[in-house]
Amino acid sequence: MHNKLLKKIAGIFGYKLVDKNYIKNNRIIESNTFLTIDKILNSLFIEKKINCLIQIGANDGLRFDILNKYIKRYKVKSILVEPIKKSFNDLVKNFESYENVIFENVAISVNNQISHLYKINPKKEGEYYGEHFKGIMSFDKKHLLKHGVKKNDIVKEEVVSTSITSLIKKYNLDFLDLIFIDAEGYDADIVEDFFKNSLKRPVIIFEYLHVSNKKFEHLITVFNENKYLFFSLNENIVCFPDEKQNYIKFN
Repeated sequence: MHNKLLKKIAGIFGYKLVDKNYIKNNRIIESNTFLTIDKILNSLFIEKKINCLIQIGANDGLRFDILNKYIKRYKVKSILVEPIKKSFNDLVKNFESYENVIFENVAISVNNQISHLYKINPKKEGEYYGEHFKGIMSFDKKHLLKHGVKKNDIVKEEVVSTSITSLIKKYNLDFLDLIFIDAEGYDADIVEDFFKNSLKRPVIIFEYLHVSNKKFEHLITVFNENKYLFFSLNENIVCFPDEKQNYIKFN
C-alpha cells in the first residue's frame, strides 16, 4: 500500500521509481555477460575499422571511460568533447602526450539550445559516495535529483555549445567511423540531429537509459529509415549501418 502511494506521489512530480531488483539484476548481468561493449570495440579497433572517432561526454578521460585505452593504443584521430571546465582540464591532462587527440570544451546540442549544465557543487562532491556522482551533469536539473543529489547541492555552469555537424565541418572530416555518446539524457537529440544533417554513416554507440520513451521510440524509427541495425547492450544502444553489418562479431 505504501509503495503504491509513493509511486503515485513520485509520478505527480514527474519521477518514476525503478524496482531495485531490476537495477541489481541488471548490474549482475553487466558484470558477467559474455558480450560487452569492450569486446565489440576491441574487435573494431583490432581490425582497423575505427580510424576517426568523436566522443561526446568524454568527462576526464578516465572515469568510466572505455575508449581511453583504444585511443592511446591505436593512435586514431579522436575528437574528445567535454563541456564542464574542470573535467575538460583533467581530460587534456590525461591525454596531453597524444598528438592524435583533439579537445573541444563545448556542449553538443541542437540549435545551440544548451547554454548551461547542472552539476554537483564541487564543494559537496565529497558527501556523495560512488565515482558516478562525479560525472553526473545534465541540462535538466531533474536528472540530478532523481540520482539522489540534494537540490541545494546543485549548481549551474555556463557552457558554449555547437552542433555535431558543425564539429564535423570544423575539422573537415572526410570520414567518421565512430560516434560514442554519453550525454545524460540528451543522447537521442544529438543522434537525430546527426541523421538530419549528415550523410556520414559511422557506428554509433550511446546510452539510452535516461532518454524519454517518446524520443526513444521516434529515434528507433529514424534508425530504421536510415537502414541501421541496432541492439541494446549494458544500457547502451550499439548501431551499425546496414552496409557494415559484417563488422558485428560476437566471438
